[in-house]
Amino acid sequence: MNGNRVKTEVEHNGQVVRILLAAPKANIVDGAMMEELASCFGAIPRGTKAIVLSHEGPHFSFGASIEEHLPGNIAAALKKLGDLLRTIAASPAPVIAAVRGQCLGGGLEVALACDMIVADETAQFALPEIKLGVFPPAGAALLPVRIGASRASELVLTGESWSASKAASAGLVRRVFTAGQLESSLEEWLESDFLPRSAVALRHAAQAARRPALRALEHDLPELERLYLNELMTHPDAEEGIRAFMEKRTPRWEGMDNLKKMA
Repeated sequence: MNGNRVKTEVEHNGQVVRILLAAPKANIVDGAMMEELASCFGAIPRGTKAIVLSHEGPHFSFGASIEEHLPGNIAAALKKLGDLLRTIAASPAPVIAAVRGQCLGGGLEVALACDMIVADETAQFALPEIKLGVFPPAGAALLPVRIGASRASELVLTGESWSASKAASAGLVRRVFTAGQLESSLEEWLESDFLPRSAVALRHAAQAARRPALRALEHDLPELERLYLNELMTHPDAEEGIRAFMEKRTPRWEGMDNLKKMA
């Protein structure tokens, strides 16, 4: 199944399905890409032993569409993302995100819905939404499950970018491979730890291991989406940050002039 933004390849006699973000170089996770991804993940047959979410081009994803974060669009965008993440978490086989280059914002949130993330040395991980005057609801829901609340707060509150090695030390990335060897190293891992296993056992083990992430998607994410839409998006700073980014200027946060006068 191939679309305009996503491609699917079947390998190892149907035992491995590879899903590729195929809109380089940015691989923006916009509404159209989310729909194609959900369709691909929803069509994976039982009997699959591993699903690899990878990408064309040097970067996994620069994140979500900035235009879709404007007030008139954001509710629909959040719903599509939440539906996609729950579809990934319902996959009938373990899902491995394979990352090179930038993995930012909505791209990282998609990777967080996978069972494991592997990366090569070029990978960089960040949730830069705070710099735009907003926050990442799915990242805030899933990151504490993956790496604990304190380390999750560092990414959510600062927008800092983590190298592959730092992400691995925090537990976000399962394995880091030498630059240029991600595909070959991942292939070796699939052959040693997934292909020899029972597809039925892998499916049920994945369902068991996903319970904390599923609880976050089912209970925490809807609450965070309401916080985002009903409170944050009613404040002018949220729109100002997005528009400043689109206009390539420094944002003018509410109250900034008063603070300057006080200083």
